[in-house]
Amino acid sequence: MNFKYRNTLLLAGLAIVAASYASCRVSIPKGASAVKSFDKDRYLGKWYEIARMDFKFEKNLKNVTATYSLNENGSIRVDNKGYDYVKGKWKQSIGKAKFVRNDDVARLKVSFFGPFYAGYNVIDIDSGYQYALVAGNNLDYLWILSRTKVIPDAVKAAYLKKAQELGFKTGELVWTVQDKGEY
Repeated sequence: MNFKYRNTLLLAGLAIVAASYASCRVSIPKGASAVKSFDKDRYLGKWYEIARMDFKFEKNLKNVTATYSLNENGSIRVDNKGYDYVKGKWKQSIGKAKFVRNDDVARLKVSFFGPFYAGYNVIDIDSGYQYALVAGNNLDYLWILSRTKVIPDAVKAAYLKKAQELGFKTGELVWTVQDKGEY
Protein backbone atom coordinates (compact mmCIF):
# COMPACT_ATOMS: atom_id res chain seq x y z
CA MET A 1 0.00 0.00 0.00
CA ASN A 2 1.52 3.32 -0.96
CA PHE A 3 2.04 6.15 1.53
CA LYS A 4 -0.47 8.58 -0.07
CA TYR A 5 -3.26 5.97 -0.20
CA ARG A 6 -2.63 4.92 3.42
CA ASN A 7 -2.77 8.56 4.59
CA THR A 8 -6.00 9.12 2.68
CA LEU A 9 -7.55 6.06 4.36
CA LEU A 10 -6.33 7.23 7.76
CA LEU A 11 -7.80 10.71 7.24
CA ALA A 12 -11.10 9.24 6.04
CA GLY A 13 -11.22 6.97 9.09
CA LEU A 14 -10.53 9.89 11.42
CA ALA A 15 -13.24 11.95 9.72
CA ILE A 16 -15.76 9.13 10.24
CA VAL A 17 -14.80 8.82 13.91
CA ALA A 18 -15.07 12.61 14.39
CA ALA A 19 -18.45 12.75 12.65
CA SER A 20 -19.73 9.83 14.73
CA TYR A 21 -18.54 11.47 17.94
CA ALA A 22 -20.14 14.81 17.04
CA SER A 23 -23.44 13.15 16.16
CA CYS A 24 -23.52 11.29 19.50
CA ARG A 25 -22.91 14.35 21.67
CA VAL A 26 -25.90 15.58 23.54
CA SER A 27 -26.33 19.02 25.00
CA ILE A 28 -28.88 21.45 26.35
CA PRO A 29 -29.56 24.96 25.00
CA LYS A 30 -27.49 27.70 26.61
CA GLY A 31 -29.26 29.13 29.66
CA ALA A 32 -31.64 26.19 29.99
CA SER A 33 -31.49 23.75 32.86
CA ALA A 34 -33.06 20.34 33.19
CA VAL A 35 -35.61 19.66 35.91
CA LYS A 36 -33.97 18.41 39.08
CA SER A 37 -35.62 16.01 41.56
CA PHE A 38 -37.11 14.44 38.44
CA ASP A 39 -39.26 11.35 38.97
CA LYS A 40 -38.86 9.15 35.89
CA ASP A 41 -41.63 6.78 37.02
CA ARG A 42 -44.14 9.64 37.07
CA TYR A 43 -42.95 10.76 33.62
CA LEU A 44 -43.54 7.35 32.04
CA GLY A 45 -46.76 6.83 30.09
CA LYS A 46 -48.50 8.61 27.25
CA TRP A 47 -48.04 12.26 26.35
CA TYR A 48 -49.83 14.27 23.65
CA GLU A 49 -47.78 16.71 21.63
CA ILE A 50 -49.32 20.16 21.93
CA ALA A 51 -46.68 22.05 19.94
CA ARG A 52 -43.27 21.51 18.35
CA MET A 53 -40.56 23.19 16.39
CA ASP A 54 -41.11 21.45 13.07
CA PHE A 55 -38.45 19.27 11.49
CA LYS A 56 -38.34 16.66 8.74
CA PHE A 57 -39.19 13.62 10.89
CA GLU A 58 -42.46 15.19 12.06
CA LYS A 59 -43.35 17.08 8.89
CA ASN A 60 -47.09 16.86 8.08
CA LEU A 61 -47.95 15.00 11.30
CA LYS A 62 -50.95 15.53 13.51
CA ASN A 63 -52.30 13.47 16.42
CA VAL A 64 -48.74 13.03 17.65
CA THR A 65 -48.15 11.11 20.86
CA ALA A 66 -45.10 9.89 22.73
CA THR A 67 -45.34 6.93 25.07
CA TYR A 68 -42.50 6.18 27.46
CA SER A 69 -42.00 2.84 29.22
CA LEU A 70 -39.12 1.04 30.92
CA ASN A 71 -37.06 -1.49 29.03
CA GLU A 72 -35.69 -4.51 30.88
CA ASN A 73 -32.17 -3.02 30.79
CA GLY A 74 -33.31 0.16 32.55
CA SER A 75 -33.36 2.37 29.46
CA ILE A 76 -36.62 4.02 28.43
CA ARG A 77 -38.57 2.85 25.41
CA VAL A 78 -39.76 5.78 23.30
CA ASP A 79 -42.78 5.11 21.09
CA ASN A 80 -43.65 8.11 18.92
CA LYS A 81 -46.75 8.01 16.72
CA GLY A 82 -48.40 10.50 14.43
CA TYR A 83 -50.82 10.67 11.53
CA ASP A 84 -49.34 11.92 8.24
CA TYR A 85 -52.27 13.87 6.84
CA VAL A 86 -50.60 14.25 3.42
CA LYS A 87 -49.96 10.52 2.92
CA GLY A 88 -53.10 9.50 4.81
CA LYS A 89 -51.37 7.00 7.11
CA TRP A 90 -49.97 6.57 10.59
CA LYS A 91 -46.22 6.75 11.22
CA GLN A 92 -44.44 5.23 14.18
CA SER A 93 -40.87 5.51 15.46
CA ILE A 94 -39.49 3.37 18.26
CA GLY A 95 -36.36 4.52 20.06
CA LYS A 96 -34.60 4.42 23.38
CA ALA A 97 -33.59 7.02 25.90
CA LYS A 98 -30.95 6.98 28.61
CA PHE A 99 -30.18 9.48 31.33
CA VAL A 100 -27.07 11.55 30.64
CA ARG A 101 -26.03 11.29 34.29
CA ASN A 102 -28.42 10.60 37.17
CA ASP A 103 -32.06 9.65 36.72
CA ASP A 104 -33.18 12.44 39.07
CA VAL A 105 -32.07 15.10 36.56
CA ALA A 106 -34.23 15.28 33.42
CA ARG A 107 -31.35 15.29 30.91
CA LEU A 108 -31.63 12.34 28.59
CA LYS A 109 -30.19 11.24 25.31
CA VAL A 110 -32.55 9.63 22.83
CA SER A 111 -31.81 7.49 19.80
CA PHE A 112 -33.94 6.27 16.94
CA PHE A 113 -30.94 5.35 14.78
CA GLY A 114 -28.42 2.97 16.31
CA PRO A 115 -25.57 4.71 18.11
CA PHE A 116 -26.66 8.24 17.23
CA TYR A 117 -28.17 10.21 20.12
CA ALA A 118 -29.75 13.63 20.52
CA GLY A 119 -30.51 15.62 23.63
CA TYR A 120 -33.92 15.35 25.29
CA ASN A 121 -34.14 17.81 28.16
CA VAL A 122 -37.24 18.32 30.28
CA ILE A 123 -36.78 21.98 31.20
CA ASP A 124 -40.13 22.51 32.93
CA ILE A 125 -42.82 20.27 34.34
CA ASP A 126 -45.77 20.88 36.61
CA SER A 127 -45.92 19.24 40.03
CA GLY A 128 -48.58 16.78 38.87
CA TYR A 129 -46.55 15.62 35.85
CA GLN A 130 -49.38 16.64 33.52
CA TYR A 131 -47.55 19.20 31.33
CA ALA A 132 -43.93 19.34 30.19
CA LEU A 133 -41.66 21.65 28.23
CA VAL A 134 -38.91 19.72 26.46
CA ALA A 135 -35.86 21.09 24.64
CA GLY A 136 -33.49 19.28 22.33
CA ASN A 137 -29.77 19.92 21.87
CA ASN A 138 -30.27 23.49 20.70
CA LEU A 139 -32.86 26.14 19.87
CA ASP A 140 -34.12 24.17 16.85
CA TYR A 141 -35.94 21.56 18.95
CA LEU A 142 -38.76 22.28 21.40
CA TRP A 143 -41.90 20.43 22.43
CA ILE A 144 -44.85 21.21 24.66
CA LEU A 145 -46.42 18.00 25.94
CA SER A 146 -49.57 17.22 27.89
CA ARG A 147 -51.26 14.14 29.34
CA THR A 148 -54.44 15.33 27.62
CA LYS A 149 -55.10 16.71 24.13
CA VAL A 150 -55.37 20.29 25.40
CA ILE A 151 -53.34 22.45 27.74
CA PRO A 152 -54.58 25.25 30.02
CA ASP A 153 -53.90 28.77 28.72
CA ALA A 154 -51.89 29.67 31.86
CA VAL A 155 -49.53 26.72 31.36
CA LYS A 156 -49.21 27.49 27.66
CA ALA A 157 -48.37 31.13 28.40
CA ALA A 158 -45.79 30.21 31.06
CA TYR A 159 -44.06 27.70 28.78
CA LEU A 160 -44.03 30.13 25.85
CA LYS A 161 -42.55 32.86 28.07
CA LYS A 162 -39.82 30.55 29.34
CA ALA A 163 -39.00 29.36 25.81
CA GLN A 164 -38.82 32.94 24.50
CA GLU A 165 -36.52 33.96 27.36
CA LEU A 166 -34.18 31.12 26.36
CA GLY A 167 -34.13 32.33 22.76
CA PHE A 168 -36.57 29.94 21.09
CA LYS A 169 -38.48 31.43 18.15
CA THR A 170 -41.89 30.47 19.50
CA GLY A 171 -43.62 32.08 16.52
CA GLU A 172 -42.31 29.12 14.51
CA LEU A 173 -44.01 26.52 16.70
CA VAL A 174 -46.39 24.13 14.96
CA TRP A 175 -49.49 23.66 17.10
CA THR A 176 -50.30 19.98 16.77
CA VAL A 177 -53.83 19.09 15.76
CA GLN A 178 -55.27 16.34 17.97
CA ASP A 179 -58.47 15.33 16.20
CA LYS A 180 -58.26 11.59 15.49
CA GLY A 181 -58.74 8.47 17.53
CA GLU A 182 -55.85 6.37 18.71
CA TYR A 183 -53.36 4.58 16.46
